[in-house]
Formats: sequence, structure tokens, C-alpha cells
Amino acid sequence: MPHISLAAEKIGFIGPLPVTNSLLATWSVMAILILFGWLATRNLSLVPSKIQSIAEVIIDGMYSFFSSILGHQTKQVFPLVATLFLFIIVANWEGLLPGFGTIGFNEEVKPEVVQEQTVVESPKAEEKTGEVLENAHAKVATTHETAETEIAETTKEEGSAQSSHTKTKFLPLLRGATADLNMTVALAIIAVIAVQYFGFLTLGFHYSKRFLNFANPILFFVGLLEIISDLSKVISFAFRLFGNIFAGEVLLTVMAFLMPFVAPMPFLMLELFVGFIQAVVFSTLTSVFVNVAASHEG
Repeated sequence: MPHISLAAEKIGFIGPLPVTNSLLATWSVMAILILFGWLATRNLSLVPSKIQSIAEVIIDGMYSFFSSILGHQTKQVFPLVATLFLFIIVANWEGLLPGFGTIGFNEEVKPEVVQEQTVVESPKAEEKTGEVLENAHAKVATTHETAETEIAETTKEEGSAQSSHTKTKFLPLLRGATADLNMTVALAIIAVIAVQYFGFLTLGFHYSKRFLNFANPILFFVGLLEIISDLSKVISFAFRLFGNIFAGEVLLTVMAFLMPFVAPMPFLMLELFVGFIQAVVFSTLTSVFVNVAASHEG
């Protein structure tokens, strides 16, 4: 069976900072988006080129969709939700490309070191041990010469045995960015902080009454529930995206191992759809939460 790791694997270091395979995939997603944006906007004209036409269709479609949710706040919030949508969908689909999870290198697994245990003997046991050692001393002297020759022969055998039994672990060079819980938690924190930012930006200090309202005990209790609700959004955002993408990659890996070339194709089509849906759900929920926060009155 292929090796499946829940956490991202370290493939190197930049100074003291570790570099994981999911971080390397994240950089590639950023490079794709930056390159696409540069190619689409370097020669803007009224008669658009092919890549400019593609970019205009994507942006116009997203703007129309999010404007139906955000209303008059679309201009303020659209850069955030559009960035979240594009980053997540590219990261989800990039993890399905050939080479993700299959191209890498083998790393030796260090064996566990077993510490020697010391045994404390009683005085009587020490006397018996001394007698046994005196009797065995004579036998050791006679067998010392033969032991040296046996050690020399077994050393070669042990060296070859250790080299043959050395365990290795496969480390993939790339792993889907959104298949790493660290990335999904970071995206969830950004989304929740943005919700609070746009709430304060629209309503000012009055927005704080959503969480701390001392007008009466009921509103104060409701404010505590609002705090718990916003904190739970981080968990729901992060684990929904991570769970769907990671489970899909595990399914494709197992199916490719059991029945390569044929069985993974239907599941690959399904994962393309799931990757799109997860990007839509993440960005849409962010838009809905921003709209609710900005229109809060109590």
C-alpha cells in the first residue's frame, strides 16, 4: 500500500525555516496566479487578446455572482472573495495533476535507539555472581582466541545485513496546498478576520455591540454566543476544505494503486467537481458572513 501522511512532509530547509511539500505547492499556485494576471493585463486593449478575454470572462462572472450576495458592498469585498476563490480552486485542481504525490525521493528511516537498563543486585546476589565469575574466568581465557576470529567473521555479515535491512520512506516532492491543514486554517483565519474588519468598517464602533452588549442580560448572553459562533467558523471553514480535498487525494491514490489507468478516471472527474464546489462554498460563505456582519443592527 502507498504511504499516506496526514501532515505535510519536510523536504528541506531555508535557514532555520522548514520547507514542506505543501508549501512548495503553495508557491507554485501563487506563481500561476501572478503569471496569469501579468499575461492578461500587460497589453490591455479594447480589442482583447485571448488571455485577456479569458480573464474578463472569469472576473465578470465572479463579479456578477458575488454582487447578488453582497449588493452595494461588492466593490469593497470583491477583491477578497475573488482572491479566495481563485487561490482555492487553482490549489484544489493543481493537486490532481500527475506528479503530485508520485514524484519524490526516498529517505532513510532512522532506527529507534534502545537505552540499556541497569540492574541493581543485592549483596547476596553479588557474592554468588563473584563465584560464578571466578569459575567462568578460566573458560573465557581458553575461548578468547576463538572468539576473536568469530567476531571478525560476524562483523562483515552484520554490516551486509544492516545495509540490506535499511528502511526507507518515500517523500513526495509536491502535495496539494489545500490538503494541508495549516493552509486551510490560515485561509479560515483570514476570512473570519476580514468579516470583522468589514463589520467595523461599515458600522463603526456600533459593531462591537454584536459581541458586548450590556443593555440587558439577554443581549449580553447573545453576544457571548456570537463570539463562540465566529470562533467556530474558523474550525468549520478549515476542516470542511481540508477534509474534502485530503479525502479525495487519498481516494485517488488508493484507486491508482489498486487499479491504475482505468479506475481513477471517474473519481478524477468527481474531484474536479468537488474542488470547484469547495472554492465556491468557501468564498460564498465569506460573502454571506460579511453581508450579515455589515447589516447587523443590534
